[in-house]
Amino acid sequence: MDRITISGPWITEKEISYVTDAVATCWYENANLYHDRFQRAFAEYLGCRHALALPSGTSGVHLALLALSVGPGDEVIVPDLTWIGSSAPISYVGATPVFADVDPGTWCLSPDSFEACITPRTRAVIPVDLYGSLADYDAIQAIAARHRIAVIEDAAEAIGSEAQGRRAGTFGDISIFSFHGSKTMTTGEGGMLVTDRPDLYERALVLGDHGRRPAERGNFWNHEIAYKYKMSSMQAALGLAQLERIDELVERKRQIFSWYQTRVRSVEGLTLNVEPPGTKNSYWMVTAILDAGLGLTKDRLIPLMEERKALCRPVFHPLSSLPAYESLSQAVEARRRNTVSYRISPLGVNLPCGMSMTAEKVDYVCDSLMQILQAAQVRR
Repeated sequence: MDRITISGPWITEKEISYVTDAVATCWYENANLYHDRFQRAFAEYLGCRHALALPSGTSGVHLALLALSVGPGDEVIVPDLTWIGSSAPISYVGATPVFADVDPGTWCLSPDSFEACITPRTRAVIPVDLYGSLADYDAIQAIAARHRIAVIEDAAEAIGSEAQGRRAGTFGDISIFSFHGSKTMTTGEGGMLVTDRPDLYERALVLGDHGRRPAERGNFWNHEIAYKYKMSSMQAALGLAQLERIDELVERKRQIFSWYQTRVRSVEGLTLNVEPPGTKNSYWMVTAILDAGLGLTKDRLIPLMEERKALCRPVFHPLSSLPAYESLSQAVEARRRNTVSYRISPLGVNLPCGMSMTAEKVDYVCDSLMQILQAAQVRR
């Protein structure tokens, strides 16, 4: 068996054709042709009013915070168990991140922990749709409304997920997606900001284009110091082609998860992603949480799987455990408080689930995993 990679895209002749066309035609006055098509199609797919294509999901979180006028003296609540791209922009704008714990089932932001973290300085919350799972948005939105807190949905990992008939990315005042090369749909690097609020969209447009207002773009007239947050025409073309195949891409991810679920359903000591009633999980990353009783951690399991040519990656480390936040007082408190995040993280691995996975490859990964688990039980 050749090495089985953790992730990877599904590229067809459609994507190659669109990108080739963009390279040949999208210059000067035609530079935004694919941007416009991609943004319109994405907004239509979600059923929202506005979409703005960006160079990354992280830049989307940054623009969202700026559009909401979050800044120095403010606090923003974010789940402890996520990638730093969800939290780093809080520091970019001079605000303070506050790390809340996650739900033990979905691994997404715990509404109870969110509410417990609110102070008079709290301006926003950033729920993260981790690995394709959706947070309890009914509860989160109710808490946020009660305390007049803005909701920024980080749907970077959840294109195609749904809850109560609504798509991921429609639960925030403003929301973001990532199209990194590992994601279900990709532009290589890239992201999208979406919102139904014209005020937030118009502010993001100016902030993402060096402070230029759209009507004055050709005059090179800058009203403020801002940012250059725009994906290339080639990326937009790739994104449009992928979006036109989104149902097929999401279904492939769900098929891969189904293969894993069938194989490990009877394996004791192993928990996979959940799909609560009324939701649809797009399963960006097939994720396994080991039972603590196995005596096996992600740091031990991943090298053993790599020896068997099955490349896995660790579930994210709690943000509050990272050197980047070592001296932050909120991180010190989170290390004591966020027991679920600190219990799950050492025991969690993402299994190979790139678009090139087959049932045969899943069988091989599961066989390798079960051999390692059995050996661990024998040693105990």
